[in-house]
Amino acid sequence: MKKIKAYAADSKDADLKPYEIERRATLEDDVKIDILYCGVCHSDLHQVRNDWKNSVYPVVPGHEIIGKVLEVGKGVSKFKVGDLVGVGCLVDSCQTCSACKDDLEQFCEKGATFTYNSEDKHSGGHTFGGYSESVTVNKEFVLKVPENLDAKAAAPLLCAGITTYSPLAHWGVKKGDKVGVIGLGGLGHMGVKFAHAMGAHTVMITTSPSKSEDAKKLGADEVLISKDQEQMKKHANSFDFLLNTIPVGHDMNPYAALLKRDSTMVIVGAVEPLDPLHGGSLIMGRKSIAGSLIGGIKETQEMLDFCGKHNVVSDIEMIDIQNINEAYNRLQKSDVKYRFVIDMKSLKDS
Repeated sequence: MKKIKAYAADSKDADLKPYEIERRATLEDDVKIDILYCGVCHSDLHQVRNDWKNSVYPVVPGHEIIGKVLEVGKGVSKFKVGDLVGVGCLVDSCQTCSACKDDLEQFCEKGATFTYNSEDKHSGGHTFGGYSESVTVNKEFVLKVPENLDAKAAAPLLCAGITTYSPLAHWGVKKGDKVGVIGLGGLGHMGVKFAHAMGAHTVMITTSPSKSEDAKKLGADEVLISKDQEQMKKHANSFDFLLNTIPVGHDMNPYAALLKRDSTMVIVGAVEPLDPLHGGSLIMGRKSIAGSLIGGIKETQEMLDFCGKHNVVSDIEMIDIQNINEAYNRLQKSDVKYRFVIDMKSLKDS
């Protein structure tokens, strides 16, 4: 075990502050990673504040990790010292259940081990995330990052990226499809970029006319203002797919009306109760509402390779770790375009 620097919150009301944690020695199938950058996800804030009532303190957040390999175990051949790699939301799973065998480790039937705030099967206690100097991860949960990508802007791909790529890929979005992305935030801006790169006619759906210019810069072909009833009527029954990134409970009925017959809206943002949905809006058109959770390791690597091919990264604002509490306050106000990323050099030099 080795002690390293980190940032942690020790209660739901506490600020994040410097903390010391222990990482395990590198095991036979482990990869030890020097963390260069870590994205700031809204999930980090939810866990620190115990919004989901499952937080275990101290919480060291961070599951959008980009770094360089420092050391590999004897059983590791896929990675070598110096490789640019990533770690996302998962660091372990049983590897034997039907979900794991289908490369869907996030749905592990015995319980996936998440990058932070999960039971740590190796060291005891619970897992600590990427707001730290280094991390040691089983080789099966380490990802290769294309060298042509801007490493710091690639960090949010490990959560925001896969969260939006996975449903677009799973539901077979293709060139010529009309795809709507609902909500322009950390997730929504990635949804627009991916749908555009896949060749879809991409429509940004937002309540805010002020976001129109940004949406088009990100790749949207059109912007639909959902508060404008005339615009909504014009687009009724016309979308092949909707990606709903709204992070809070809301009325889905107006969006369901946009779907074509036999089309699907996928929820990725609202991890909470949603307003009642009128059954008729689904029955009259055989429409579907579905959900999606990040992606498995195989699909996450596929997403990174897609990003390398199409040069897709997140729009980011870099911060030092010492400014993380201010960043959380701004995150609550949606005052970021579109993801914060921590330069972990600021932690190592502190």
